Amino acid sequence: MTTTTTRFDGQVLRPGDAGYDTARTVWNAMIDRRPRMIVRAASVADVVSAVRTARELDLEIGVRCGGHNAAGFAVPDGGLMIDLTPMGGVRIDPARRLARVQGGALLGALDRASQAYGLATTAGNVSHTGVGGLTLGGGMGWLARQYGLACDNVVSYTVVTAEGDVVTASRTENPDLFWGLRGGGGNFGIVTDFEFRLHHTGTRTLVAEFDFRAEDAVPVIEGWRDLNTVAPRQATFTAGVAGAPSGPIATLGFVWVGDPAEGRRLLPAMAALGRPLASRVTTPSYLELQRRDDSTGGHAYRRYSNGHYLRSFPTAAIEAFLLRGRPDLSASPELPNVGLQAHGGAIADVPDADAAFSHRGTMFEFGAGARWTDPAEDDARMGAARAAGASLEPYASGIYVNSLTADELADGRRGVRRAYSAPKLARLTALKTAYDPANVFHLNQNIRPAQ
Repeated sequence: MTTTTTRFDGQVLRPGDAGYDTARTVWNAMIDRRPRMIVRAASVADVVSAVRTARELDLEIGVRCGGHNAAGFAVPDGGLMIDLTPMGGVRIDPARRLARVQGGALLGALDRASQAYGLATTAGNVSHTGVGGLTLGGGMGWLARQYGLACDNVVSYTVVTAEGDVVTASRTENPDLFWGLRGGGGNFGIVTDFEFRLHHTGTRTLVAEFDFRAEDAVPVIEGWRDLNTVAPRQATFTAGVAGAPSGPIATLGFVWVGDPAEGRRLLPAMAALGRPLASRVTTPSYLELQRRDDSTGGHAYRRYSNGHYLRSFPTAAIEAFLLRGRPDLSASPELPNVGLQAHGGAIADVPDADAAFSHRGTMFEFGAGARWTDPAEDDARMGAARAAGASLEPYASGIYVNSLTADELADGRRGVRRAYSAPKLARLTALKTAYDPANVFHLNQNIRPAQ
């Protein structure tokens, strides 16, 4: 590898090298691209060297942490992939309630390190997700209604820019960049370190789930929706629809982070919504909660998803949610699972102008997700997920930037315009023009610089 430094701490992999195929494999098994080289960076200096090398050789740059982006932006075909996973360290300062997290760390590492002190910060729901990608897009998790999104808890970022410079971004140092990194994605540089604010959360949780036949679920979901508007911030309401041999099942409930005894006070109100087919009330540890979706989030599946932010959830939207893009309650195997997760609380407390992240007035985030293994099913599975998403679009107010699909991003009329308001997109464009005028970092939910 061409390098402008005298020392390289990591590893360079090329096609045919041991470990190359493992390093280019990401969460979505549909992604099968072959970078010209993979730089497994072990230090900030390695990242600087990799960026400068890519520019000298005119290679596209992809950045990998957890590799969860379904479009596979981390893996540039014929380009240079910067693999941050060797930089996976987490340091906790329990007295100051701060976490210093390297850019290649996974959520599980952050959770394990902070929970040793009964502390945590908002993180996503699958432990092998990368801290970096999640946080740069905003970062929803079970603590967000109490403490804000992941990006709302960042104190500072260390960033390698498109010129190969290393800068710090905080409220007092490069505050424009700090604003853009809080929801603007990977457009402005490669973050090699995050400093997070931690919170005393304890280690206990409660999860309540109630199953209903989808054909009976409209009034139940109406009641669940109304309970959500008055629920304590420790509770994050959830709902989902999935196929079953007896017909589609709607599962409603909530996740409570805190003393399970306090969470149980919500159970009578949930029970009053209707008689479920089955119910489950469990009290996992916080670490168990954060790992409970790992099995469904494994790296062996082909994947496609579609999402929206919903500011309200009227009865017509409930009916569309249950139908999953079909004219009737079909049990067709290609139909995606669909889900809702409540926003509000501390997310909405943050002034909209405070960060690039948008749509803080969201009531629920909707997602339709499909996973399968047979390539012959690709068109049917993706088409069904698109149809499920399209059925909720009349009620949508926007989208989480990390949920944008490759086909949506390719649509010049929509793309990132769905993720940001017009004034914010103008400000993000100006920031991109200042920090990356050549659009070096474009394998992402791209904000193009001004021409």
